Amino acid sequence: MRQAPFEQRYQAEWDRFNEQLSMLEKRSPTTSLENSKAFVANYRRLCQHLALAQARGYSPQLIEQLHQLTLRGHQLIYRHPGNIKQRLLGFLLADFPHLVRAEWQFVAAASILFYGSLLVMGLVVYYAPNLVYSLLDPAQVANMESMYRPDAARIGALPERASSQDWQMFGYYIRNNIGIAFQTFAGGLLYGLGTLFFLLFNGLNIGAVAGYLTQLGSGITFWPFVVGHGAFELTAITLAGAAGLKLGWALVAPGRLRRSDALRHAAKPCAGLIAGVFILLTLAAFVEAYWSSSAALSSAIKYSVGALLWLAVGSYFALAGKSRHAPD
Repeated sequence: MRQAPFEQRYQAEWDRFNEQLSMLEKRSPTTSLENSKAFVANYRRLCQHLALAQARGYSPQLIEQLHQLTLRGHQLIYRHPGNIKQRLLGFLLADFPHLVRAEWQFVAAASILFYGSLLVMGLVVYYAPNLVYSLLDPAQVANMESMYRPDAARIGALPERASSQDWQMFGYYIRNNIGIAFQTFAGGLLYGLGTLFFLLFNGLNIGAVAGYLTQLGSGITFWPFVVGHGAFELTAITLAGAAGLKLGWALVAPGRLRRSDALRHAAKPCAGLIAGVFILLTLAAFVEAYWSSSAALSSAIKYSVGALLWLAVGSYFALAGKSRHAPD
């Protein structure tokens, strides 16, 4: 079925569901909503319509309209606004990974930009080490060499840092990483150009450091250091970039909507992505401060745990919450 007949057949049904949602959202949902067979049936039918629209390649505007309706319906069915713990668990166990899968196009684009620039620059600097000075000044390079010396007491830290300062470094990592993620996300308001810049800038810088330290012989300390918290930190930067690209795309290609309306529609899923990003960065800061920097742990242990963390993060976003969401 073509899109026009599809919309004509079901638009009235979607409008009625939207009106019902609006009425329910104006007052606190009650447990009776969960027992409302009619509402649940309408929600499931809407999920089927969304799946059909995605499978048939209908316009992004129609898919976004149905996607927003399903998200609002899900919030009314599965959440209770008075139970913060339940809402947080629902977000972590289902809503966040589902949202990442729903925005896979932007996640894929951000991943290509970030990891692509990281890998290319890493290889270039590995074979031409002096190019690192095109991105970092000599003082920064000297600090990097000191922080990742094979004989360093605290890996990834300046010599004067003691293990008792781990809690201070935990706070520093949170502030620094959240600042990077926020820049990457907020750059989307510049029609996506700011997000493009920060994804490439961070990818190039991380790649340059990795390539330089590896050719220097400090890879034996650098890679065990980053492999653990990198699962959370690099994923968070990528998702912040995906959210920024979604904002930018809403401004560049608003479709039949006004730019302000398109931006408002895009803001809600972006807010969910950024909430998840903050959680990932908190986990990354904890691992970096208390695990990654320890010289007492062998490289084999760090590589093993790092591999498990990367596998866990990948499995979480690929599988978590599927049973609570009909279409993906």
